[in-house]
Amino acid sequence: MATSVQPAPSPVPASPHLLDNPAWAALTGPHAVFAERLGGAARYPADVAAFTALADPEDPAAWADLAKLLGPGTVALVNGAPGAPGDWEVLEHGQGVQLVATSLRSEPAPEAVRLGTDDTEEILDLVARTKPGPFKERTVTLGTYLGIREEGRLVALAGERLHPPGWTEISAVCTDPGFRGRGLATRLVRAVAHGIRERGETPFLHAAASNTNAIRLYESIGFTLRRRTTFLAVRTPAAG
Repeated sequence: MATSVQPAPSPVPASPHLLDNPAWAALTGPHAVFAERLGGAARYPADVAAFTALADPEDPAAWADLAKLLGPGTVALVNGAPGAPGDWEVLEHGQGVQLVATSLRSEPAPEAVRLGTDDTEEILDLVARTKPGPFKERTVTLGTYLGIREEGRLVALAGERLHPPGWTEISAVCTDPGFRGRGLATRLVRAVAHGIRERGETPFLHAAASNTNAIRLYESIGFTLRRRTTFLAVRTPAAG
């Protein structure tokens, strides 16, 4: 009696990881309260964060939704997209890295203070002088931000930004140039991570691929490179 050979089942594609598109996962998850959304595109309010998100960065329909959401001639940041449609202007095409806390020791920092909207002017001043990345007038409302003060002056900062389900990004890690070399940023990263882990979540962060000093520091305290990323600064098409 002849036997039939059944073809092997086709492999099931792995589902994308939340951290492959963290801004979309955040804006359609824990940060949905901030989201301005149209179809396959979403964004944070302009005074909260510069980030936009696409359900599929390679889908032209999602880019069309983003153009409608932002309006003509608007500058925005898009993460994880290999490029933009031809009618968009690419102002900057950067390379970054994404790191996940795998062996980071987290602990409170007794000297750290919780920062809020009343501290915005000081935060923006420190960010302008140290350039840790985009920070807006209401970025501090995205999560817990901690700072260290010396004689009343804010000299170091770190906090929470993107918040995909089960994960929280540590961001805006910076120290006044006159106070570097004392481990202030590391203490704040550990303290912010402590709060994240108390919620049962995992810390992660991003850095510019060219910022090798910061990457070495993060790896030395327990972060592991997960993936390389891209980010685009783009301008939406002009009105037709």
